[in-house]
Amino acid sequence: MPKKYNQPKDDGYELDDDDAGYDDDGVVKSFLPSVDQKAPVGSKERNWYVIHCYSGYENKVRSSIEQRIDTMGMIDKIFDVVVPTEEEIEVKDGKRKTVERRVFPGYVLVEMVMDEDSWFVVRNTPGVTGFVGMGEDPTPLKPEEVKQIMDRMSNETPRIKINFKVGDKVRIISGPFNDFPGTIADIDVDKAKVRLMVNFFGRDTPVELDFMEVEKIS
Repeated sequence: MPKKYNQPKDDGYELDDDDAGYDDDGVVKSFLPSVDQKAPVGSKERNWYVIHCYSGYENKVRSSIEQRIDTMGMIDKIFDVVVPTEEEIEVKDGKRKTVERRVFPGYVLVEMVMDEDSWFVVRNTPGVTGFVGMGEDPTPLKPEEVKQIMDRMSNETPRIKINFKVGDKVRIISGPFNDFPGTIADIDVDKAKVRLMVNFFGRDTPVELDFMEVEKIS
């Protein structure tokens, strides 16, 4: 859990108790030990940095930084602000819904040349609680880390989220086996298929179905 220092006062934001989201892939975990306390030494190198903000305010923080780039003359030092998201398909009770999911809740990426002026503009944006880095200095992302995040955002195949697991009891809701109960024996997320063991005439028989053809029995 990154520590937070010198949080802005009276900025109209409320801290969410659930703002410590981490991604299962571990892309960001390796460089989240602390949040900065001081402005960095000037640098002319253009890099991507991670800032911590109040969970649920990622888009508002992005918009605020983009406005401050124009109003405070930072167009030649702060180049891009990104809230990493990806499309996710939720399958529940035979219904499919596509949603946009934040990859790293509570974090925003900023491409910038780091010096005292650019640091001040970003760090003092309402809702920002600090830069992420090793020790006291903001730490830029490695090129391979940036590529992995951007590739994940541009992935045309949405992630699939289901509300059942191996061993769960489900009911078939379409096709020739409609209304038959079964037990999940295997789940193939890549193919969006589930294999059930269905009892026919006293014998368990494997049946492969689409995620959309089953619903979990409460």
